[in-house]
Amino acid sequence: MDTQKLATTFVNLADTLVDDFDVLDLLQVLVGQCVDLLDAAAAGILLADEQQRLRVAVASSERARLMDLFQLQNDEGPCLECYRSGEPVTAEALDTEQTRWPRFAKAAAAEGFVAVLALPMRLRGDVVGTLNLFGDTRTPPISIRDIPIAQSMADVATIAILQDRLTRGRQMLAEQLQVALNSRIAIEQAKGVLATRLDIEPDQAFELIRQRSRATRRRLVDVAQEIVSPSTGQTG
Repeated sequence: MDTQKLATTFVNLADTLVDDFDVLDLLQVLVGQCVDLLDAAAAGILLADEQQRLRVAVASSERARLMDLFQLQNDEGPCLECYRSGEPVTAEALDTEQTRWPRFAKAAAAEGFVAVLALPMRLRGDVVGTLNLFGDTRTPPISIRDIPIAQSMADVATIAILQDRLTRGRQMLAEQLQVALNSRIAIEQAKGVLATRLDIEPDQAFELIRQRSRATRRRLVDVAQEIVSPSTGQTG
C-alpha cells in the first residue's frame, strides 16, 4: 500500500466534510478514491431506504452501476449477502462461484469482472448499506488484505452521512438516506438527458454534472434538476 496515496485519500475525504456537505458528492469521492487507492476496476455503494430495501446510491462507472442494479433486480449477489450478514464478502475468483451466485457470476463475467469485495456500512449494530469493489483482468486481484483499508473508507462514509443525526433516532436516519436516494434518481435522469443531447457516455455526462456542481458551489441534485427542467435556470 502506497502510504502517501493513503494519506491523500483520507485528506480528500476529510475535505468534503464541511458543515453543509453534499452527501452524494462525498460518496462519489469515496468510490473514486477506492478505485484509485485499492486498484479496483470499479466501485459502487448501495444504501437502504425507509423500507430497508437496498438501492443504488453511487457508482464509479456505468459497469459498476449495472452490476449493483443486477443484484437488486435478481435478489442475488455478494452485496446482498454482505448487507444481510453485516460481514465482508469476498470472491477472489467469480468463475468459481457459479453455485453460490449463478446469475450474478454469469452477468459479472459478461461485464468483464472477475472478482468482488463487498463491505458493510455499519452504524453500531445496524447495516445501512454496502461498499462494493469490483476487479477485472486488468487490475490486481481483490484480496482479503484489502479489507481493513476498504472497511475504514466505508466507515468514514457512514459516519459522515450520520454525523449529526445519530441522536435524533432511526427515523431521522432513514429520512437522511431517503433524501440521498431520491436525489440520485434526478441525477440519473440528468445523465441520460446530457448523454443523449451531447452524444456522450453516461460516465462522461456525470462528470460534466459534477464539474458544474463544484464550479457553481451547488448540490449535485440542484444541477441535475436544472438540466432535466431547463426552465428553472440556466445551465450554461
